[in-house]
Amino acid sequence: MFRLDNKIALVTGGGRGLGRAIALALAEAGAAVAVASRTREQLDEVAAEIRARGQRALAVQVDVSDSASVAQMVAATHGEFGQIDILVNSAGVGWAEKLVETSDGTWDWILKTNLSGTFYCCREVARVMIAQGRGSIINIASVAGVKGPPGLGAYAASKGGVIALTKVLALEIVRHNVRVNAIAPGYFRTDMNAAALDDPEIGPKIVKRIPMRRAGQPEEIGGLAVYLASDAASFVTGEIYFISGGEMAQ
Repeated sequence: MFRLDNKIALVTGGGRGLGRAIALALAEAGAAVAVASRTREQLDEVAAEIRARGQRALAVQVDVSDSASVAQMVAATHGEFGQIDILVNSAGVGWAEKLVETSDGTWDWILKTNLSGTFYCCREVARVMIAQGRGSIINIASVAGVKGPPGLGAYAASKGGVIALTKVLALEIVRHNVRVNAIAPGYFRTDMNAAALDDPEIGPKIVKRIPMRRAGQPEEIGGLAVYLASDAASFVTGEIYFISGGEMAQ
């Protein structure tokens, strides 16, 4: 039930961090994977890793904040593989700043990438999945979308929007045999979080808030993504899965 043989996955933000880890986990479970992001060099490296696992791979450059670019990405993936069974929306950006100090440009950049980008990808791929009569969409949200940590207002607002979008879309397309769920990570050691985690003042404060007293490693999110993508989760839709080392239990 956990195997993904003959499935085609599309992973945005697949060049690094959580997206890369999820793309590799899906490949190990048997899926062919299209990885998409802005940076071609990173994509080519991940695609090579997928092929080394014996699976087909496609590297597609995309700007998820541009709906036309997203449409091109989906067309390229569907054209290459003939189907899209799994979508993982992992592309995202973060910025630490108090809301009263946040400029219009910063706000627009974060919301356009994290929330609008997820919407564009969901909309485009959902149309393919509805026509197929099957599919699984996995959005990457964040514990920040629920907890609202000070200093991360724009990021928290964008991820809270992703959570709401996930629930609405799940109910709108459930009759088409398409499932939509979200993974909401806490602090993971990725490029986005490395500076804060390694800061001698900020890092220990972050870790102290996590009951496990450490940040997650990207590889620790892969199993949950494989579950949600697989037939093992056939009765699961509209759900938000927190993976935070116990942070959300407090």
